[in-house]
Amino acid sequence: MTFKQLILSHFWTNISSIFIETYPEAEKDLEGYKMVFEKLAMMDPEEIDMSIVITNEKDDFDAEAYIDISGLYNNPKNEEEHYSQGIEFTPWREWLGMDISEKSLSIFSEQEIIVHCLYEMTFVGFKEGDIQKVINRTQKNMEDYKAMSEEEKCKNTISVEEFLKEWDLDEDEV
Repeated sequence: MTFKQLILSHFWTNISSIFIETYPEAEKDLEGYKMVFEKLAMMDPEEIDMSIVITNEKDDFDAEAYIDISGLYNNPKNEEEHYSQGIEFTPWREWLGMDISEKSLSIFSEQEIIVHCLYEMTFVGFKEGDIQKVINRTQKNMEDYKAMSEEEKCKNTISVEEFLKEWDLDEDEV
């Protein structure tokens, strides 16, 4: 089953209540999620040889539970493709063309899968243009950093300890 097929087999009214239950802090943005859900229902999927994998994980620092969403190539062509891939910046048409892993379907309901995917794919915005701006800014920052001399890099970066001290945080609080 692809993410597009999953979207088409559900109505927003069935998704919204699970959304609020799963991510209560997202209630204020529910209209944005609804807009994306409806847009996805109208978009054509792009074929991609990847599955969406959703798992329950525990944070190494404080053992707090969280949901991890990643992509896994169905037919990996190189070593890197054997490992989970971040898909949060993936174009929505590609999300729609991805299969849902059997393991994810056995752990989560279809509605929960939709909710988790919507939450992940919109974490920087409800429009693909907004997401592209973040990608472009991140790429430019990386290019700028790579173009710096070693002296400039040292001058323009700080250690984690310095960052935490600047924000008056202990490593235990992060």
